[in-house]
Amino acid sequence: MFVNVLIGGLVLGCTYGMLALGYSLIYQASGYMNFTQPDLLMVGAFMGLTFFGNWGWPFAVSLALSMILMFLLGMAMERTFIRTLVKKKAKNIYIVLATIALSTILQNAAMLLWDSRQHSFPSIFTKLSPIKLGDASVRLEGILAIVAAITAMVTLHLFLNKTKFGTAMRASAQNKMAANVMGIHVWRTISITYGIAAALACLGGIIVAPNLGVSMNLGTQLGMKSFASAVIGGYGNMYGAIVGALLIGLIETFSAAYIGSLYKDFIVFALLILAMIFKPTGIFNAKVYDT
Repeated sequence: MFVNVLIGGLVLGCTYGMLALGYSLIYQASGYMNFTQPDLLMVGAFMGLTFFGNWGWPFAVSLALSMILMFLLGMAMERTFIRTLVKKKAKNIYIVLATIALSTILQNAAMLLWDSRQHSFPSIFTKLSPIKLGDASVRLEGILAIVAAITAMVTLHLFLNKTKFGTAMRASAQNKMAANVMGIHVWRTISITYGIAAALACLGGIIVAPNLGVSMNLGTQLGMKSFASAVIGGYGNMYGAIVGALLIGLIETFSAAYIGSLYKDFIVFALLILAMIFKPTGIFNAKVYDT
């Protein structure tokens, strides 16, 4: 039981991590909170279900195409809605409200394009047996989810720290005016950041779909805890988002297994409140006070 709970916690933590990374990346690049992330995850999961489950395309092709389409959708949302409000000098609260409105639009669009029923995501490894770890039997989809999430995190780290464009993104996040003076196209970097965040959400949705299924409420199911992960890790810190997500995923699954599923949400959000009171900067000491 311990091994199965551990793997389940890591899979859930990796899914939260994809969303929390998106929250942190967008906040770091633009300074705004984006509450469309959970529903971008849901739309990405539906795309993966359509390509892989309904149309029978190879899983790798379905995953890649879904992430590309979600990347483009994320960029389009930033250019069409967020940028327009920012250029009109709207207050931060109105931009946050706009992302909440977009989230509702995505939910209703998913209901119109697909439906409101719960869908099971087909098994990815139909011809392979689960891995035996002692007495425990671990599904290969769980291992794939962990490997895919780690690969995405390492790739993102290398992209941000080892490429010119990644350096431009970090420079834009630190000081937009100085970056603009140095010839960096700040709006382009912000737009691509929104695209990357949407693609990460899509990856999170598809890797968790074999375990949780796909429905229009999938994002709602995962969104608040991924946000809590980002806050506990240090809001705006990429590495804090990852650590916070894994911590929340493990606490949730072990609480459900050894204390009771009725108490898992209470424990997670009690931890969030305690963190906000006693350690508001999070594990990685994010800046939360104006100086």
